Amino acid sequence: MNDIQAAGRPAVGGPQDLFYSTANTVGLPRIVRGENIYVWDDQGRRLADVSSGAIVSNIGQGNERVLRAMYEQGKKLSFSYVRVSRHDPNSDLSEKLAKLAGPGYERCHFTSGGSEANEMAIKFCRQYAYATGQTRKTRVISCMPSYHGGTLGTIAVTGDLDFAPVYGDMVTFSAKVPSPFTYRVPQGHTAETYALECARQLETTIVELGPENVLCFIFEPVGGLSTGANVPPAAYFREIRRICSRYGVFLVFDEVMAGAGRTGKFLAADHWPEAKPDLIVLAKGLAAGYTPLGAVLAPARLVDELASLTGFNLAHTYNANPITCAGACAVLDETVESRLVENAASMGRYMFSQLRELAATSPIIGDVRGKGFLCAIELVKNKDTKEMLAPHVRAADRVRQIAMEHGMLIYARRTSGGKFGEWFMASPPLITTQSQVDEIVAGIGATLGDLTDELHRANAL
Repeated sequence: MNDIQAAGRPAVGGPQDLFYSTANTVGLPRIVRGENIYVWDDQGRRLADVSSGAIVSNIGQGNERVLRAMYEQGKKLSFSYVRVSRHDPNSDLSEKLAKLAGPGYERCHFTSGGSEANEMAIKFCRQYAYATGQTRKTRVISCMPSYHGGTLGTIAVTGDLDFAPVYGDMVTFSAKVPSPFTYRVPQGHTAETYALECARQLETTIVELGPENVLCFIFEPVGGLSTGANVPPAAYFREIRRICSRYGVFLVFDEVMAGAGRTGKFLAADHWPEAKPDLIVLAKGLAAGYTPLGAVLAPARLVDELASLTGFNLAHTYNANPITCAGACAVLDETVESRLVENAASMGRYMFSQLRELAATSPIIGDVRGKGFLCAIELVKNKDTKEMLAPHVRAADRVRQIAMEHGMLIYARRTSGGKFGEWFMASPPLITTQSQVDEIVAGIGATLGDLTDELHRANAL
């Protein structure tokens, strides 16, 4: 009996699990160490980290360069508050990141994570609008479904039907437009025509709300778990840029998952240069899980103008922490010198080809989509009709559970109650080799084979 059981507490995994549904925590492994793309649990079982945690571990586990940089920085300076002092790691990281981001993103604001960074981006837009006399601009438009974070401000702009009943009355400044899905499109539409229809609905919403009231449109250029790595057609990106420019609305790309090289370019926005957003938000892979970090990238012209008027009047205690910045500098150095962005592009193409071969033989793979090493596999009951699996099957949960039996840790869950589909992420670290891709694809094949057999036995197919 462990201490938790002795204290009369649920032995699910620790006191932290009291905040979560037992349906989501039972059976979770207790991870004790990691190396390369693998982690080990307390039973000695090795698991390939197929989803990079939650699309975080870009450079894998145990990177000595990063750990050494953080340790050395900690010996020199562990904390410095950005509102009363300056420090070199902040300057170094800003310069490295601005150089990688390229023209138009000369200024960087660092936060403690993705939710905070998305909220800071929205606050920057608001403060700029207020300082320049556009005081009525308070409305934010986002997509349904979407995910932008877990703070109250980012829940407001997140499109998740599970959140709406709980928080809807508390957060009313956001309007929703349809996500430009490419797999499930309304009858009579192709992926491209539906994407253009979604863009038209954005324009209609701006006009209905009044352009003078609309602050920004926040969008994931390559989706995360909320849309299963959805990648809209290029025409959609051109249209949303045109619309936002026409009506004076900030275009914000949430690249918390897609940025820092994961899609095969350092910024996902670089896949669509004609749609250059005003602000870009990064997190997750930026520090690759070695330390919490988020960032807002902005053009010098906007930041400098705001600074000359009122300045940005918000900060958080751990913005640009020295140890965090030193670690992120080392992550970026590793990313560049080991050519991990290029590896994500080439190995991502290889993984997609292997997964699509698997999809051709699996009765429950409806779609494989994404870019680079940001990939999702959508599960269906019927490939011809795209009929979804019944909710009681809990297919995403079963994939996660069965995958562990095949030596894999997979990020999968139903979003919005599964209304828009059900998928899991095949998004390994950017260091993943071809032989490791083969191992992952074989494991996914075995997992889905077992799930298919289980569904047949339950008459669920």
